[in-house]
Amino acid sequence: MKIEKDTAVTLRYKLMDSTGKLLDESTDPMVYLHGGYENIFPKVEAVLDGQEPGFQTTLDLAPEDAFGLLDEGLVQTIPKSQFPPGVKVGGSLKGVGEDGQEQIFTVMKIKGDTVMLDGNHPFAGKTLRFSLVVTDVRVASEEEIAHRHVHGEHGHHH
Repeated sequence: MKIEKDTAVTLRYKLMDSTGKLLDESTDPMVYLHGGYENIFPKVEAVLDGQEPGFQTTLDLAPEDAFGLLDEGLVQTIPKSQFPPGVKVGGSLKGVGEDGQEQIFTVMKIKGDTVMLDGNHPFAGKTLRFSLVVTDVRVASEEEIAHRHVHGEHGHHH
């Protein structure tokens, strides 16, 4: 079956930086709903359109085609007194962004009584190499289409 709108696509992937350093790799297959539902990067979806199981490719994604450019507005310095004990550089904290939405912040630096947090995705601002193999394609259910994502194994569970 070919990948087209309203198909559930299963793939395995490796994500590397521009030097080829491995950043992430699927341990379980990734499943997404194909057809403009914003479940995968648009440039990746465009390359997969019309392909079949067994298709393999590697493509480079500029920051704006992947996790976005670095937004300096998402970097904040907060008093250390506002954090629980044991806060460490490299750790992640949930917080609320200026838009009121839940956001993950990475602790970048602790200096004296201040903590520098970065709300950017860890891969923001990076050119990425995305290597993938399509392992399965099936027709999506009406419920998956209505909910705009895949359900069940390796997809979203309600």
